[in-house]
Amino acid sequence: MSSLAEPSASRAPSRSPARSPGPPRCGGERRSYAADADADPGTAQESQFKSVDLNHVIKLLEEPNSSNLERQLKILKKVVKRFENGLPLKDLAQIFEILNLCAEKLTEQQAFIEPVCELIKLCGLPFQKNKLSDEVSYSLTVSKSIAQLGYLMRVPSSQVRIQICKCIVSFYNVEPPKKLLSGYQPTSPNYKIQMAELGGLAETLVLSLALVENQLPEKLWVLKALQYLSSSGVNCRLMLKAQAASRLCVRLNDSDPSGQLIFRSSEILWNLLESTSKEEVVNQLSSLECVHALKEVFVYLLMHGFRNYDRQLRNDLLVIATLVAENPAAPMIESGFTKQLIVLATFTEVKIPNPLVKGLKLTYSYEDFELKKLLFNVIGVLSKDPCAAQLLSENDVMPALLYYVKPNQKPGFHDWSAAQYEELQLHAIAILASVAPLLLDKYLSCQANTLLLLFLEWCIGQDPFFSQGNSFHGTGGRGSKLAQMRYSLRVLRSVVSVCDDAVNLNLCDQGAISQLLDILQYAANKSKEKEDAILLEIQADILFILSTLCENDLHRKELFGYEGVDILIPFMQMDPNKLYSGLGHSRLLFSALDCLWSCVIGCYIAEDSFLEKQGIFLLLDLLALKQKNLCNIILGILLEFCDNPKTTSHISTWRGEKDQTAANLLIQLWRQEELELGVRRDQYGRIVDMKRPIVSSFQKQQEVISMPANCPSFAIVEIAENIRAKLYSLLCKLGFENLPGLSAKDFVTLAIIRRYLDFKTGEVWSELCAELKEEFRPVTSDEEALKVISEVSEDVGGMVAALQTEMLESQQHQELREEEKAYTKIHSIHKQREMVNKSWENFLTRTSNYEALKKAKRLQEKSIEASRSKSKSQNVAVHSTDIKGLGTTIGSGRLVTVESTPPHLVGGPLADTDVALRKLSVHGGALKKIKRVKILDSFKKNSISVK
Repeated sequence: MSSLAEPSASRAPSRSPARSPGPPRCGGERRSYAADADADPGTAQESQFKSVDLNHVIKLLEEPNSSNLERQLKILKKVVKRFENGLPLKDLAQIFEILNLCAEKLTEQQAFIEPVCELIKLCGLPFQKNKLSDEVSYSLTVSKSIAQLGYLMRVPSSQVRIQICKCIVSFYNVEPPKKLLSGYQPTSPNYKIQMAELGGLAETLVLSLALVENQLPEKLWVLKALQYLSSSGVNCRLMLKAQAASRLCVRLNDSDPSGQLIFRSSEILWNLLESTSKEEVVNQLSSLECVHALKEVFVYLLMHGFRNYDRQLRNDLLVIATLVAENPAAPMIESGFTKQLIVLATFTEVKIPNPLVKGLKLTYSYEDFELKKLLFNVIGVLSKDPCAAQLLSENDVMPALLYYVKPNQKPGFHDWSAAQYEELQLHAIAILASVAPLLLDKYLSCQANTLLLLFLEWCIGQDPFFSQGNSFHGTGGRGSKLAQMRYSLRVLRSVVSVCDDAVNLNLCDQGAISQLLDILQYAANKSKEKEDAILLEIQADILFILSTLCENDLHRKELFGYEGVDILIPFMQMDPNKLYSGLGHSRLLFSALDCLWSCVIGCYIAEDSFLEKQGIFLLLDLLALKQKNLCNIILGILLEFCDNPKTTSHISTWRGEKDQTAANLLIQLWRQEELELGVRRDQYGRIVDMKRPIVSSFQKQQEVISMPANCPSFAIVEIAENIRAKLYSLLCKLGFENLPGLSAKDFVTLAIIRRYLDFKTGEVWSELCAELKEEFRPVTSDEEALKVISEVSEDVGGMVAALQTEMLESQQHQELREEEKAYTKIHSIHKQREMVNKSWENFLTRTSNYEALKKAKRLQEKSIEASRSKSKSQNVAVHSTDIKGLGTTIGSGRLVTVESTPPHLVGGPLADTDVALRKLSVHGGALKKIKRVKILDSFKKNSISVK
């Protein structure tokens, strides 16, 4: 037997093919191996590769073990020896077929364990390719072959299973081959990893965990292989498909002195959470068994872990438990894990008699500091579960969190550094904002309002404090108390938003409104120096708190009063360009408008103060921006303000850009809204559909749906979904008559707005008729009544359309008349110019042509004679129209036009000079200045007086 198993090199050459025992092909194989043994080592491998027929090996392995066992083992060793430097891709399918045959025989013959392990070990070496295209060409074969490694985990052999895991790990720790076959080169380093993903090896390996549950070494090697495989997102998805998260978590509490089980399992769970759907992983971890295992392992590490490594692993498991707690379906309360976490989170601030924390003391290492923050975070997560409220109340979570609502009095606090304490303080106050609304009774009994107001007073005080600002919650608060102020206001915001009368009354009784206004003014002044997101958030939160406190309470509105209005006005004057800065100006403006609505409207003192400061003008300026999200709330505020009789005059007085009036602005908003709704109008803005004049395109697409009487129909719901109803109501307040600044197009639209209520009533009746016809046929009288109602609605539409047409025609006629007037004026101007020119020409003719002058003289005398009365009265003197000795060439008269002396010589800056004096007349021995002669234009050249 020994000679068959280990044939010596000295005996091999003496054998000849004719005398070789056994089947001729087997003897031939043995002969070739023996011949190669004496050959040169460099060529022996090549000759073996050429002589070894893998198909023959497969057939040999298919024979019964009893007759060929030794020969099978021998030839397997030769195969292993042949491929000791790597498997060629083209032979990989046959190698794995050999491997599978050996695995089947292993259940009966343990002698196959060693060759199987050796063959699997070869699979860990880099594959070898003959061509560059071999990786792609053999990809399907290689992926299926590597997938077989996972299926080989069924072999009931610890050595084989461990070797499979080692082989998989070697995919990620590639070592270059010591020697290559002639003409071959290794595959790329990541080739096996890609093929493992393609073949689904990770999923098979997860399923094999069930085979090694009770064999710790094998299980640890499987976990190590899965840890490497989980570095890929593709493998993580395959593992998740095989319920890897649940399978790993359930076995976390298994005995393992080395500690590798918890470490490797937690690493795999982390990779699954990061690379796949977090929700799906959490769902797998949300069973009672998994939660219980997490709890036991966490508590064990907390109580018995003393190494830094143990603390880090404990924190990692707590993060996983926190993610599980976010799932409402997770049995955190049923398993008792919730109560344990709450107790651990608060035992350093309040003393709770619980065996879990007896003798437990946290160090001040970084890992324990992280644990404290994680436990606070768990409280915030658990507060989202209403079922956990009772546990939060019983275990004094509220006093524990309020413990941090106090000024930082010294650099170190309970041995925490100043930075650590500040981070814990901000974290605790942030969690308090989530917990306080659930525990209002505890909140009041602990006098939380008082603590918060005192803390806010410290925040705006002048006490020196240098914030570290180096944590998530301390962002933007370095060197100031803004972070503390920010989170304290968040607590008040969350509490007052519950609208509990006792809490809000307690807050107001302590002067919260006045104090909040002071803080708001402080933040506004800070924001003027440098605007940032935190300051804007602080101001918005204060405005929200004031809105909630003052709403529906006149006394609190009076406390808001003048001071509050003075602070609100600058928010209305915000630069519109800042609304898109991304810092939070938009939210701040909306909070200011909400505060205006809740704290000012309804209190005449505050309303009058707002009106005196031209607040309505500021609102209309914002409305003129025509931003969809602003229009609705501003129109609502204006409507509420119109209950004050002074408001309408302010609205009517307002003028925008290009002297735009409020009525024109409202009508433009109506047209813009109808355009967005898809309401049909012609090019002039007139009604097109007489039956349904104001129906939107969306309403037309809706089918008739029969609904109960208490359910609003589309026509009613539509009122709240757009601003047309508010525009109509506001124009009703202003009145539809004598609105200034409107064009003909505006009047056409105004005619529709004026009958909005009638149109809406007809729309509701139309829906009612359609629903009735869908359900049953009305009786004759009802049908006639419905028909009359529909006709009335249609008649109103036709009447408005006719009125609109009349307006347009009137406007057209008015434009024509104005055009005619313009042309008439132009014509008269041209005619007058012609008359002036003709008069001037006649004048020139008379002065240059004596005959023309005589003719003009005769005509003048005739006209004078013709103008005299024909009847001659006695004793009436007749005066001659001629002046004797007159030497002018024009008709005589009392007015003379002098054009000889230039004006600059008789007036102006030279009036007091010698030249001017020479032109002055002397009367009574004194010099008197003669006034400048007035030069008339060409229209009055013949009629100017000399003064």
